Amino acid sequence: MNRAVFLDRDGVVTADVHLLTTAEQLLLLPGVPAALRSLKDAGFLLLLVTNQTVVARGLITEGQLDQIHQRLQAMLQAAGAPPMDGIYVCPHHPRATLAEYRVACDCRKPRAGLLRRAAKEWNLHLPGCFMIGDRITDIAAGAQAGCRTVLVETGQHLAPAIETVEPVDLKTVPDWACADLSAAVRWIREAQ
Repeated sequence: MNRAVFLDRDGVVTADVHLLTTAEQLLLLPGVPAALRSLKDAGFLLLLVTNQTVVARGLITEGQLDQIHQRLQAMLQAAGAPPMDGIYVCPHHPRATLAEYRVACDCRKPRAGLLRRAAKEWNLHLPGCFMIGDRITDIAAGAQAGCRTVLVETGQHLAPAIETVEPVDLKTVPDWACADLSAAVRWIREAQ
């Protein structure tokens, strides 16, 4: 079975831009290329898992979001990082502007649907995997899937929880907390 590191996008891999709707807004955070290379060298698959309510709000289409992620892959490679092995997106929101995205899905973090879908597709052993995120919803999704979790304390970890169908358990505790992706990767490399 394979091992993976699940990574939230905004605040972990890229700068957290409120309502990112264009590829021009993408900015890789410092240390990301080397951190991703270190994970890949350790034998982990790199899987991006991200809630993207900009689709549910009608600000961009799923096709436009795919183009943003294609640009992200190109930016990673240009910076010397390995590309993501997979990108998993939840476009839904409980109060979506567009009715077709207003569903109680299993993929919106803190639910673990994105991680479980990836586990089936990549034959992952989830207890051997890690989830890195900057919000309690990322940590809850990782814990629900059976992964070890790392909270990157960017400031968003202190923000109110995102809107979800059911209440988020604010008492969820990560296995590790640190300042950035580089520190998260060092802990993962030691913990494996």
